[in-house]
Amino acid sequence: MNRDKRDMLFFLLRGNPRAVLLRAGIMIALIALVDWRVEGNIPLGFLYLFPMLLVGSVLKRWQIAVVAGLCTFLAEMFDSFEWFPAAGVPRDILIFSAFLGMGLFVYELVRSRQAALQHVQQIESEVEARREAEEQLEVLVESNPAAIFTTNSEGCVLLANDAAHRMLGLEPGTLPGKSIRDYLPALMNVPAPDRNRPSFRTAMQCRGRTHDGQAFLADIWFSTYRTSAGSRLAAMVVDSSEDLRTREEFNLQQLMAGSRILVGAVSHEIRNVCGAIAVVHQNLARSGALADNKDFEALGTLILALEKIAAMELRQTGNPAVGLDLPSLLEELRIIVEPALREEGIEVHWNVEPGLPRVWADRHSLMQVFLNLIKNSERAMSDQARARPSRQVMTVTSRTERERVAIEFRDTGGGVANPERLFRPFQQGAQATGLGLYLSRAFMRSFRGDLRYEPEPGGSSFIVELSPLLAGTGKEHHGPGDQDSDSGRSRLVSREPQPAAPGRT
Repeated sequence: MNRDKRDMLFFLLRGNPRAVLLRAGIMIALIALVDWRVEGNIPLGFLYLFPMLLVGSVLKRWQIAVVAGLCTFLAEMFDSFEWFPAAGVPRDILIFSAFLGMGLFVYELVRSRQAALQHVQQIESEVEARREAEEQLEVLVESNPAAIFTTNSEGCVLLANDAAHRMLGLEPGTLPGKSIRDYLPALMNVPAPDRNRPSFRTAMQCRGRTHDGQAFLADIWFSTYRTSAGSRLAAMVVDSSEDLRTREEFNLQQLMAGSRILVGAVSHEIRNVCGAIAVVHQNLARSGALADNKDFEALGTLILALEKIAAMELRQTGNPAVGLDLPSLLEELRIIVEPALREEGIEVHWNVEPGLPRVWADRHSLMQVFLNLIKNSERAMSDQARARPSRQVMTVTSRTERERVAIEFRDTGGGVANPERLFRPFQQGAQATGLGLYLSRAFMRSFRGDLRYEPEPGGSSFIVELSPLLAGTGKEHHGPGDQDSDSGRSRLVSREPQPAAPGRT
């Protein structure tokens, strides 16, 4: 019943404020006219409550009080009862209070309804926005190629996406309810957050097992958090086994390439020694003094065996050279080395010439060459700074010159003591095996490039030279005079001795 009355009231209150006030004015005029015309002791002043309902829905509080005073005046004027202060004042106060109370009641009722409608609309919009966000999040999680799941404090999986089931070899929808201990046991060692223990937001790498027992390497990004139902763990997992296999295979290829170069260098040195021994052996054999000596014959046999071992020549390493975007490789190199150089207090300047052509090189081998040169410069500048504190600067410049693409690594590390021995293997005084620069130049020559040294005042400069690709083809471009006619290698390495400070490998 109350609901029907409210609906009827709101029906009367429909329309704009001007229409509602017009209806209220007409009602007040009609009531006053009827009260004036009707004779007898019939009080009709209570009828002013109805226009007060309309007035209270559109006017402000003080305006409602003015209309209530007007209605009180009209009710008292057309009332048949005699007015005197002792009875009239209390009566007028009661009538005014009734009219004002009715108007304020409707005023608050309408405002409450408007606030309720706004609140309902706000809730509906928030619900709609939350529903859309949940749908987007669900699509994002389900379509993500990484495995995503949440667990409770006991390690029981609560939610898991499709990729998690595929990674663990499970049927879709079967992972929730299972313990993560059976698949990623390392996550069970993550402590649950509480008042004395903070939440974790970190990453780790561990071993996992699929449902059929196969092991894999997992990269995990996870976080812990607390809810009203207890602590939770949310994790995103990626199977990095393929990356591990690729990395190890590449390391093996690099090891084999370096080993071939190293064996060739050792064979070359052995061949030189064997040549000298063979000359002495032949001279002794011609003299005839040791013709019947068994030890002398054994020495000859050993020389022949060593000559067979030394017959291995230094060949091209067989790196898969392709067309390479040099600016992108230099940008990757910058990301790798710049933080470490700045931690050592070394300023780094990068000058990359715009519009560099694609070059003929093996990406991984070229990166190894760049890293070796930068590490050598870093070590030399660090030693120089410890011996004589000064500002250390390294500049990497790429440019096109003489139909070649050159990348220059210039430092302020004091230079090289014996440049004529710079690219030889097994150097005395090297910090490691003395093979770094030797292997670097061998890698460069394996794809028709070269590495040369130029002295600088107070430092040194190593220049890597590469062959650009012919426009519109996948073949390298060779300028005139780039190669030796007998060996196919470039003649760019400086052979002249240069005075410098020690320290390169």
